[in-house]
Amino acid sequence: MQAITNDTTFLGYRRENGRVGVRNHVIILPLDDLSNAAAEAVANNIKGALALPHPYGRLQFGADLDLHFRTLIGTGSNPNVAAVVVIGIEEGWTKRVVDGIAATGKPVTGFGIEGHGDHDTIMRASKVAREYVQWASEKQREACLVHELWVSTKCGESDTTSGCGANPSVGNAFDKLYDLGATLVFGETTELTGGEQIVAARCRDETVRATFMQMFDRYQELVERHKTSDLSESQPTKGNIAGGLTTIEEKALGNIQKIGRKCVVDGVLDKAESPTHPGLWFMDSSSAAAEMVTLCAAAGYAVHFFPTGQGNVIGNPILPVIKICANPRTVRQMSEHIDVDVSGLLQREVNLGEAGDLLLTSLLRTANGRLTAAEALGHREFVFTRLYESA
Repeated sequence: MQAITNDTTFLGYRRENGRVGVRNHVIILPLDDLSNAAAEAVANNIKGALALPHPYGRLQFGADLDLHFRTLIGTGSNPNVAAVVVIGIEEGWTKRVVDGIAATGKPVTGFGIEGHGDHDTIMRASKVAREYVQWASEKQREACLVHELWVSTKCGESDTTSGCGANPSVGNAFDKLYDLGATLVFGETTELTGGEQIVAARCRDETVRATFMQMFDRYQELVERHKTSDLSESQPTKGNIAGGLTTIEEKALGNIQKIGRKCVVDGVLDKAESPTHPGLWFMDSSSAAAEMVTLCAAAGYAVHFFPTGQGNVIGNPILPVIKICANPRTVRQMSEHIDVDVSGLLQREVNLGEAGDLLLTSLLRTANGRLTAAEALGHREFVFTRLYESA
């Protein structure tokens, strides 16, 4: 276990805009579903490049289109990414993503397929990707202070051990990081139902509180608009119920444990929006595991804490996901997926402060380059949040 102080450092990659990453990816980013094949072909040609295929992009509009671009630009701008090749079916929207990423100062080049075809596009993009990979390979890690880490959290496949063990361990680690001036985020709007007033009471001031409640009420209005009287079979899930969580309120009270005892909610973010200063932020976000982790990556977070009770295998292409579990059965049955075992907390073998320090030790090892279980197992879930049907 390792306690952290203001002088604690890790070895990170400092980017052109001053942000610090813990990975050094060169990504091939398709703008839309039609560009996936070309992006994957480029990644296949150039070892060390990573394609991020997804099924969306065409005929979106309004807030959904804005979120789509915010997610793509944010993903390419994440400090865990060294350089980006963007491929789109046409050049106009491709340039919009390129320009957004270029604002960070990192190398980025875009290619449109229309008027060229796959073969020519793949050839030209592969040449640039090869240059980027070789350039990135010479990047050196440097000592960075721990408060420069942006850390996100989301839980999944929760059970009674989540709210009593794994989530409070995250909360303890968040309290310690918050005291050092780190930039933190939590979310899962649906999973605050019944506990939203607890979060509202933790908001820094009336402005933050009003914005948080606006985000929460927006979700409630969505439920009402679709005449969904409850969240049966969704919140809590069948897995949650099997793990002993019988109501969404029970799930919410466990979920809120992730923000610790001392943290104050300093600001509110829309989906995939980046924070503007250190502190603890709330992001309006889906409770679906892959969706929220993708939103956190797009918001610029560099490491993710993921407590799980029943066992969740989620990973992300660019955001290392650290799994924490307090359920001894899950730790035993799914050991290859668990990075931090805090089952000793409920068995009174360690106290909460020690459990939090276990997590912080894993955070520093991950930041220094150790692969998480999800990374080693090849979990690269990259899933967009959608708001509307396509036009």
